[in-house]
Amino acid sequence: MQSYRQPIQAKNPKRQYQGMVNRAQGKHFESLIDDACTYYEAKGVASIEKTPEPMRPIKDLGNGKFVAHFMKKAQPDYKGVLNGGRAVMFEAKFTTMDTMEQSRVSSEQGQGLDVYAALGAVCFVLVAFDRRGHYRIPWSVWRGMKAKYGRLYVKPEELDEYKISFTNGILQILDDLQTAGQ
Repeated sequence: MQSYRQPIQAKNPKRQYQGMVNRAQGKHFESLIDDACTYYEAKGVASIEKTPEPMRPIKDLGNGKFVAHFMKKAQPDYKGVLNGGRAVMFEAKFTTMDTMEQSRVSSEQGQGLDVYAALGAVCFVLVAFDRRGHYRIPWSVWRGMKAKYGRLYVKPEELDEYKISFTNGILQILDDLQTAGQ
């Protein structure tokens, strides 16, 4: 009996390198968000935490390392509470591309944001375009992207009204929430 296995495709080093760079830049963006959350908590403005990924270890490799698998789809990245009791939930997305696709927020993450928004929480997608700025896009705008922009992606030049500043080393993710249509 003959085996009809497909030949193993060699990994593309250029794509591997770009993936590594993208992951590092995404981690840097996440560290900026974590720093902002620490800053806002110290100021008494909010308490916001990164949502841990639900996973179950399946093999102990020793020295604090293990093999695990995800138990369910990812939830939105951050949630917490603002001073005064209002909940806040957001998803964070980074790209090196010229556009940000609506589909980058999974349906499971979208459902979580929908539930929180319906209950009155402040919900948004925090977007970073590599070297072109940071934006806090209200969840209702993200959800209605097709109606507002005529397509299912956005470009940084279309998002000026949602641009947030990076001041004194802190990403201003919560400043001016009322004036940003939140």
